[in-house]
Amino acid sequence: MEQRQNRYLFYIAQNYSYAILRPLQEIIVKRGDAVSWFLEGDEVSPLFLTATEQHLKTIDEIRQWQPDAVFVPGNVVPRFIPGVKIGVFHGFNAGKVNHNGQISHFRIRSCFDLYCTQGPATTLPFIALSKKFKTFHVVETGWPTLDPMFVSSGKNPYKDDNDTRPTVLFCSTFSRRLSCAPMIFERIKALSMQGKYRWLVQFHPKMDAKIVAQYKSIENEHLRFIETDNVLPVLQAADVMLCDTSSILIMFLLQGKPVVAFNNKTGSEHLVHVNDEEKIEQAIEYALSYPAELMNKIEAYNDQIHPNRDGLSSQRVLKAADDLIAKGVGDLKPKPLNFIRHLKMRKKLRYWKI
Repeated sequence: MEQRQNRYLFYIAQNYSYAILRPLQEIIVKRGDAVSWFLEGDEVSPLFLTATEQHLKTIDEIRQWQPDAVFVPGNVVPRFIPGVKIGVFHGFNAGKVNHNGQISHFRIRSCFDLYCTQGPATTLPFIALSKKFKTFHVVETGWPTLDPMFVSSGKNPYKDDNDTRPTVLFCSTFSRRLSCAPMIFERIKALSMQGKYRWLVQFHPKMDAKIVAQYKSIENEHLRFIETDNVLPVLQAADVMLCDTSSILIMFLLQGKPVVAFNNKTGSEHLVHVNDEEKIEQAIEYALSYPAELMNKIEAYNDQIHPNRDGLSSQRVLKAADDLIAKGVGDLKPKPLNFIRHLKMRKKLRYWKI
């Protein structure tokens, strides 16, 4: 009898999740197993699906398909979906604190059987939490999203080989409380008009539409506004990043490139800090010099955040998932019922079957 393919469900709720999971999908498909996508809510568009990607549109279709594992680059997943539930994260820990004073990255919502962590800075806290709750396992795999960033690729659409100017990438968090985009708009506009640098501007999909429109309005021969579901080529195209507290700055640092952080309160030594908008250009020039002391601090930080920079994280994630499928979750304690959370998920998905 022919052996059944392993089946893996990708459960996503944001457009950026496509780029997070596609490196993993490539490994799965290459070895002859099956992937299906489920899109939750109206913040993720099916238009980003390719013609070869299978789309399950209802919970009934998922239950009929019977996935062995469910990969989630988000915070929650319904328990009535079959398969072991695996959290692969939608970003890095940027130190953001929720209204209860908890670091949001380490909040346990009792939805996952396995967390695939990115590096010691994430692994060690999650191992401590796994010992406390005993409802999930932890395996340090690296983040599959970054695999393409660490391997050679083709032509980059955001690079201009004929333009030798330094390229500055400006990114900002969507949080109104933390975003620097509104307050330094005029400064970015003025700096871009000088023509000293090539500017790329890319924001989180949840960024306020008014701010997006504002920055689109100043596009010129020196500044390009980018909307994409895959930020990796954008990160690769830049020499330095200007940012605030967005976790995308961590992805940029992992390339061994410096970040100028505006109004970032962490005091982190691996960032070039600036709080005065009139000193942004000075900070960019310092960062572009790639000073040895700063670069050494970036490297030490990267070793804690994501030491496996070999482009093989997807393979490690898949092995961890397969090991869990084979072993099962019988050694884990039952998860709390979390009746209200799961009731909300049922309501959102309009699914009431047992």
